[in-house]
Amino acid sequence: MFLIDDLLLSPVKGVLWVFREIHDAAQTELAGESEAITAALSELYMKLETGQISETEFDAREKVLLDRLDRLQAEEQAAAGPEKRAKPRPKAKPSRRKLPSAVNPATLV
Repeated sequence: MFLIDDLLLSPVKGVLWVFREIHDAAQTELAGESEAITAALSELYMKLETGQISETEFDAREKVLLDRLDRLQAEEQAAAGPEKRAKPRPKAKPSRRKLPSAVNPATLV
């Protein structure tokens, strides 16, 4: 009985195995994409500093790469679920500390 079940279900198991392999390959590629974008940004900054590209070309390429990186991070957070999402950092309030009376603000400059 089990032999007949195995023979009848083997095509389905084969298709499921193929889909799992495709899914694993896609996950691996997505994991490496953020490192590739970071490397491309580093290379872009180097080209700007050496003068190989102009400022406007740098701005256009940087915008594309940063948009891709932001989109990728948003997808990762959405896939992580609500329990693993990072909480937004609270905005820093300006400090209004008073200087001690013995400190002259003019000497700090």
